[in-house]
Amino acid sequence: MSDETVGGLGSAGAVPVGPDPVRAGELLAIALTALEVLSELAETIEDEWIYVTKLAEMGRARLNASVPDADALVPAETAAAIDALAVEAGRITDPHRAIDWLSTLPAIAELALGGGTAGAAPRPGTGRA
Repeated sequence: MSDETVGGLGSAGAVPVGPDPVRAGELLAIALTALEVLSELAETIEDEWIYVTKLAEMGRARLNASVPDADALVPAETAAAIDALAVEAGRITDPHRAIDWLSTLPAIAELALGGGTAGAAPRPGTGRA
């Protein structure tokens, strides 16, 4: 097993990264912790508190919905993607940028975890080809 770990946020916990699949629930926990870190930073802007709270609430719901089976195994590449996302989120120090990332992080994590709609067939009336 590799010495590398997923979850560079420290409090998110570490998930071993190697050639083996990882449980989706472990990656979900890392993404949720990264979202919480962003939310706490963004909440320092008092005028945006309600907006930030709602963004974080929607982000948590979106992340939870993207992992219907926490015990499901996902490829190591997915673990690496979630790790990179959490590390990048942890680098944010500007509360305004954290607000931007409250919608960005769940969207990217959802795609990495396979719950996104990027590869989905277009729905009638959406204009997607």
